[in-house]
Parts: sequence; structure tokens; C-alpha cells
Amino acid sequence: SSDPERAKASAPAYDIKPERAYGAYQEMIDRELAIDPEERIDFVSVATPNHTHFDIARTALEAGINVICDKPMTFDMTQAESLCEAVEASGAVFAVTHNYTGYPLVRQAREMILSGELGEIQAVRSQYLQGWLRERIELDGQKQSAWRTDPSQSGAAGAFGDIGTHAFNLARYMTGLLPETVRATLETFEEGRELDDYGHAVIRFQGGAMGTVTSSQISHGRENDLRIEIDGTKGALSWSQEEPNKMMVRRNGQPHQLYTRDPNAPFMNGPGAAACRLPSGHPEAFLEAFANVYRSAFDAIVERISGGTFESRDTIYPNVYDGAEGMFFIQQCVASSSQHGASLSLV
Repeated sequence: SSDPERAKASAPAYDIKPERAYGAYQEMIDRELAIDPEERIDFVSVATPNHTHFDIARTALEAGINVICDKPMTFDMTQAESLCEAVEASGAVFAVTHNYTGYPLVRQAREMILSGELGEIQAVRSQYLQGWLRERIELDGQKQSAWRTDPSQSGAAGAFGDIGTHAFNLARYMTGLLPETVRATLETFEEGRELDDYGHAVIRFQGGAMGTVTSSQISHGRENDLRIEIDGTKGALSWSQEEPNKMMVRRNGQPHQLYTRDPNAPFMNGPGAAACRLPSGHPEAFLEAFANVYRSAFDAIVERISGGTFESRDTIYPNVYDGAEGMFFIQQCVASSSQHGASLSLV
């Protein structure tokens, strides 16, 4: 909580001892550095409004503390570049909670694509549709909508920064394609709202593949409809976050293949099976995906603590460079839209 006393009062609910219940992140970091390293916190989790991410994360990194940060990583691109420098200077682990990368079938699909099972990837369609901002509930004191629609707290984009960045990251994560240019049109349909509540981007990837990203927070009946379709020369696949334990693979002239999340099935590859936490048939989804991102980042934290080496760029979890790429995507989409859909570089 932003209220120091309320923050301290909530400590018992999380089994935190009173002497380690803090009212502000600065106090927490200063006092943690004063205790035995064996007892010190292993990382800071940043899950606050966008405009606060940078100061919290940078302060932790300068103290040598690992960071797991919500998306979008920062308020703007300048801050994102500064965080990349801070990570490199500190040698700390930095993860971004694009949690959809933690779903077992997303990791299954990623491995299938990177190993060439779908052939050359030529087209990607990624969308994230919601409907909760169909009306201006931010005017009624609804806390989550209030800061997400406020440019002084959310940043330059609304829906595109909040959920469009998830759709973009998912396309990048699953395909490994490198973006080259983008044309975007962002719109604010609710009169008086300051940030976009709908948007569409067309991406040209290096090598010639094309992609689209669509985000909406004004589509009636849509809850968290994140889905992706990927077309390759040897096959295509589709996956939906609202039915995350199923994935469809299609090849011309063959029956459609329905993959289900099953850690013991022979069709599951290593990354897909390793991300499973439950036997097949038991629903496994949003929280477990977060846990997989945290677990992968913590594996790197353990390596750092034990004096080993760990990868900081080519990671199975989204890292600081992925976070910076997401911020650049947001920046360029906003700029493209302001220039009537001009083609802008993503390199």
C-alpha cells in the first residue's frame, strides 16, 4: 500500500515479522542491507502502478538486490534504457512478469517453433481483448481503472501499454522473430478518456514475416481474451489464454491436432513438460504461469548467490531487455498513430 501504516498492518497476513514490516521501499532496502546477508531478502517484487516501477527497481539494483518487475517495465523508454544499464552495472537478476510466457503450452509451442516443426514462420496474429473499460468507470473511483487511464501514472499508452504489450511479447517469445517496422492506429472511443482504449498494429519482422497486434478494453463480453495464431510453411498453431490447457495444430491434408497439457505425454517437449505443475486434466493456468516465471528467475538468483554464472539475455523468462523492447514497441506505436499510421522502425 502507498499508506505506510496500512502497509505495515498487512504484514501478519503474509507471515512477515513486525521488525521486517516496512512503510516504504527505501526503508525496506536500507534496513535489509543492514542485516546478515544470509537473512536478507533475495529479490524485490515490483507490482505497483507504472510510474513507480523505475525508482523502486533502480534503488534495488543499486543496492545489488535482484528484481522481478511487472509490465510495462517503466514509464517511458528513457527509464527503460537506464534500467538496462543498472542491471548490467549491478550484475543482478532482472525479470519482467509477462506471465503468459509461463504457460506450459506456450513454452511447448515456443520449442516446436524454434526447432522448426512449423517451418518458416510467415504470419502471426496476436490479440488481447477486454471489455471492462466500456464505460468510464475511472470517474466512479474504481482504483485500477483510475491509474490505468491516467497518463501521469500509466504512461503514453492506455490499452496498448496495459495489454497490447502482452500480445506483442507473446508473439516475440513464441516465434523468436525480430521486429523491423510497425504501423499503428490507436483510438480512444470513450469520450473524455485521455489514453487509448483500442488499437491495432501491423508489424513487419526481419526476414519478411508479418504480424498484427490488436488490443481492446471496450469490447462487450470480453474478459481476458488473449489469443495467438501462428502460420508457418509446414503448419500452423493457435492458443487461447482463456483455455490455456489446449492448443490446436493444423497441417493441410491432415486431421487437426489438439494438444492438451499433459506432463507425461510423449508429444510434450522438455520446456512444455517442465512448466507443468499438475497432472493432466486438472486446470492449470494464470497463477501457475506467474509461478513459472518466478521459478525460472529464481533459478538464476540461486546461481548468482552461489557464485555461478547465469544467462541474462537469452532467458526462458522475460528479462530487462525484453522489458525495454516492450517499452520501445509502446513508444513507436504511439508515435506511429500520432503520424496517421506512419511506418516506424522497431530496430
